[in-house]
Amino acid sequence: MVYNISNTGGNMSNKFETLKHHHVDNSDSGSGDEEVGPYITDLGPIEYPSGEHRLQHPYCLWFSKRPSQIQGLQGYSQALRLVGQVGTVEQWWSLYSHMVRLQDIPAHRDLHLFKKGIKPMWEDSANKKGGKWVIRLRKEQAGRAWENLCMAMLGEQFMAGNEICGVVVSTRYQEYLLSIWNRNASDQATTARIRDALKRLLNIPPSATMEYKTHNDCLKAAKTIPNNVLKS
Repeated sequence: MVYNISNTGGNMSNKFETLKHHHVDNSDSGSGDEEVGPYITDLGPIEYPSGEHRLQHPYCLWFSKRPSQIQGLQGYSQALRLVGQVGTVEQWWSLYSHMVRLQDIPAHRDLHLFKKGIKPMWEDSANKKGGKWVIRLRKEQAGRAWENLCMAMLGEQFMAGNEICGVVVSTRYQEYLLSIWNRNASDQATTARIRDALKRLLNIPPSATMEYKTHNDCLKAAKTIPNNVLKS
């Protein structure tokens, strides 16, 4: 059942609360191995229907899978697929309701929810000086954590201004990786604030590991690994 967001009365001072209660049942979702369409990098301007609850920033949802033959910047860029874009709470839940459930997505696939205009790549101008917090979770823990991570970002709960670039979930066989990317790895106060917000908002279990990585370090490491294709 979909919560009727119009019941919020138009008061969006706390978008996260509205997002949190606007639940969608994904029981009719399809297979995680379906084709996601042609290579597109821009869907044009965001439309803002009258009466909908506008997000502070518009966002784009990307999908990628990483076959071993894809190598380097150009190959990874071609592997990315732009799934959709949203500018309001209602548009987000319309898109989310058509997404495959996380537990049904095969291993070594990534979902990226990034601010419009920022590609989920280390080399993007908004990302190249930044880094990411990475959280490793068991598969059964990841679905709810991913949903909460998306809602927290869309609802501006990290209190980091324009510092947040986007969030990623990466599926693996034994565990899933959740990450949140920020613009400036050298801003230790902001990265600490993001870390504390993650712990509070996601209720991270003690068994989960959490670490911060700069994109520059990731890029250097990637260049030393033959046939490496992991970009997030």
